[in-house]
Amino acid sequence: MNLLYHSLAFYLALVSPNLPAATATPSAASTSPAKPTTTPPPPCTLRSPNTHAFFDLNPLHIADPATSKVKNPRDHSWNATGWDIGYNFTMNFCGGVIEDLGERGGVVGVEKGLWGNVSAFYETGGKVYSIGQQNSAPVLRGRKLVMNYTDGSPCDAEAGKRSHINEDLSRRAILGDDDDDRDEDKDEKKHSKKPSSNKGHDEDDEDDDEPKKPAKKPASPSTVRRKNTLVSFLCDRDPLAQTLTLSFIGSSPDQCTYLFEARSSAGCGGIETAKQTLSPLGVFGVIVGIAFLVYIVGGCVYSRMVLQQRGWRQLPNYGLWAGMGGFVKDLLIILTSSCARFLPSRRGYQRVSNGGIGSSGSGGRGVARGRGDSSDAENRLIDELNEEWDD
Repeated sequence: MNLLYHSLAFYLALVSPNLPAATATPSAASTSPAKPTTTPPPPCTLRSPNTHAFFDLNPLHIADPATSKVKNPRDHSWNATGWDIGYNFTMNFCGGVIEDLGERGGVVGVEKGLWGNVSAFYETGGKVYSIGQQNSAPVLRGRKLVMNYTDGSPCDAEAGKRSHINEDLSRRAILGDDDDDRDEDKDEKKHSKKPSSNKGHDEDDEDDDEPKKPAKKPASPSTVRRKNTLVSFLCDRDPLAQTLTLSFIGSSPDQCTYLFEARSSAGCGGIETAKQTLSPLGVFGVIVGIAFLVYIVGGCVYSRMVLQQRGWRQLPNYGLWAGMGGFVKDLLIILTSSCARFLPSRRGYQRVSNGGIGSSGSGGRGVARGRGDSSDAENRLIDELNEEWDD
């Protein structure tokens, strides 16, 4: 009886773990605010808000050969030919380039601690120029999947002069606002009587009233224009195509912005594959466990309600499980008896008759005489039994 109750309680707890939450009152459920359960997407992934297609650019990442687990790792990043621009480009996605930029003399205009985050660069005149730092957040502009790299090397030496500097407007003089003041000064000079020695002083005052040109400020590091890169991804479902085909499209006239086109299957929207928390063997074990539990609980309920069984006889196929012990016992006896034949037997013993070996004569004659007496006794016994049977 107790076994049945404990089995039913365990089955209900396993099948409906959220039963207390489901039986909550509607008022409490309506008053409690819903908590957001959205989790941030993994790096270099994006889900389309319109089509719900899932984009993953991680297959385009080239890992460092020293830490890569691939059998034959790639030893260089993705390359793109610059054609008429005069130099070629090197790029990586979802991480920095795997080339050692320190061995090439460093990156122009970028701090040494940020050399490992450079995701795109080119080399010309013996110098390395960065065209963007690492970025793991692709964006969708319409139906176009785009990756943007920023904060590269300074565009050129004159970038600070051409940049727009936000100056304090309160320090600027208002031009064309002193005409009325000059007319008032002239009227006062006509009606006032002052010695001629004040002319020089008045001329100095007039000079002070003239507007002054604002002083030029040097460009701050935050206003320096830096190189950036824009990569547009196109879908390529050809199974025979390369993993990525990177093409240089063009650049701005001041060579501060670079445009690229990337053709790859990673640019095609797909379905997000969830990571399995259980191995195939674990899934099989869970299925077998649930099936066994249903068998036990269902059999107990049927035996108790329909067959009116009590105690251990409520278990399904009780006769089979009860005889299982005897079957195992017989199996052990068979195995042990078959193995006993291979054990060494006792040798060197002889059969001893009732009369013993004999005190007189040789030992051989005594043994023969003992065997003969026993055979005669057996014959007499058989004859007596036959006579009794005939009667």
